[in-house]
Amino acid sequence: MLRIITQQADVRAELQRICDRTHDDQVLHKEATVREVLQAVKRQGDKAVLHYTDEFDKQTLKPEELRVTGSELDAAYQQVSEELLLAIRLAGRQIEAFHRQRVPKSWVHFGDDDVVLGKRYTPVDRAGLYVPGGRAAYPSTVLMNAIPAAVAGVPHVVMVTPPGPAKAINPAVLVAAQEAGVQEIYRVGGAQAIAALAYGTETIPKVNVITGPGNIYVTLAKKLVYGIVGIDSLAGPSEVLIIADETANPVYVAADLLAQAEHDPMAASILLTTDAALAKNVQLAVERQLVDHPRRLDTEKAIAHNGLIVIVESLAAAAELSNEFAPEHLELEVEDPWALLPQIRHAGAIFLGYSTPEAVGDYLAGPNHTLPTSGSARYASALGVETFLKHSSIIQYSQTALSKVAGAIDLLAAAEGLPSHADSVRRRVERGDEF
Repeated sequence: MLRIITQQADVRAELQRICDRTHDDQVLHKEATVREVLQAVKRQGDKAVLHYTDEFDKQTLKPEELRVTGSELDAAYQQVSEELLLAIRLAGRQIEAFHRQRVPKSWVHFGDDDVVLGKRYTPVDRAGLYVPGGRAAYPSTVLMNAIPAAVAGVPHVVMVTPPGPAKAINPAVLVAAQEAGVQEIYRVGGAQAIAALAYGTETIPKVNVITGPGNIYVTLAKKLVYGIVGIDSLAGPSEVLIIADETANPVYVAADLLAQAEHDPMAASILLTTDAALAKNVQLAVERQLVDHPRRLDTEKAIAHNGLIVIVESLAAAAELSNEFAPEHLELEVEDPWALLPQIRHAGAIFLGYSTPEAVGDYLAGPNHTLPTSGSARYASALGVETFLKHSSIIQYSQTALSKVAGAIDLLAAAEGLPSHADSVRRRVERGDEF
């Protein structure tokens, strides 16, 4: 059952426990396993990828079966309904439209004495997208990762995803990848997939940036290869925090809590409310909606371990607790969400009002659903076009401009004990040396 506590209880400790739920005693053991996988793939390439796919995913592949073929991609379109295809395309258009608004522009400024300063944005050469399998298929994750890469102008986008039974990949995932412009798809998952993207193998190309969520092994692998490649974030289990007042509909609130809990037994679903009657009604509605839930076992586990209703004294108190938790998804189901919004400082995505469930953001509102988790919204942001771009500074000085700052550079270089820095300026200013 979804627990109800009051703000007088040790709420902060309970919220911190939920925030830290992935920091278990087995992480070090798992990290050792991941290091072993990474080193094996680095040394042995495809051979190690195939070995670990057999060991972990129970799928025995030949090297030529790693890459999804053109005939499989064509067949995927025949296996999805016309209605689903239209929904994928609608989501794709919405996501692309949003991310096109976020493309940073290169700029150049011409200052006094012919000083030119600027910033130039260029895409990475190759991006690797990880799309999880296992409990569910995620065509939406394909779109959310691949479309920003395409908008950024990445010329080569590849995707990895674990093979399912009989080595198959969900056709909706394959269709979404094609609609989003992914050029190559490989049936490999887990830490071995991240290693293949980071180091390259005989079959799978090395990339510059790896994005996409996964299980703890995938997350640890991304953490360990960071520096060799760029990554989007270290994603943990999904989470939603809802702030609701007496005007909220308990049936809607319960549905939104369960929508997060059904992702994973480690998912977190939290309600902060000023109304004790709403708290009780939400608790009852959750129980009713669980009765015939198709994913009841995992959903009940999430609710039991990482679900919580807190009765707070005020919306201001709720906002402060939310800021401390820094949720991945924050719903404001209150009478005037725009009035409460200025008090929110930390959240991955914020959903305002009774008619904006988090599922809208998951699928097709447009903003990215790959968001910071486990409190990282205090300093991190959603995946976006910027994830696939890098920027270079542009600097040009004239002889006049260099002469004016030569003295300051000389003093700074001397303070740092770097005489050749000063000399490289002095020789240009004095122009006394001929080669």
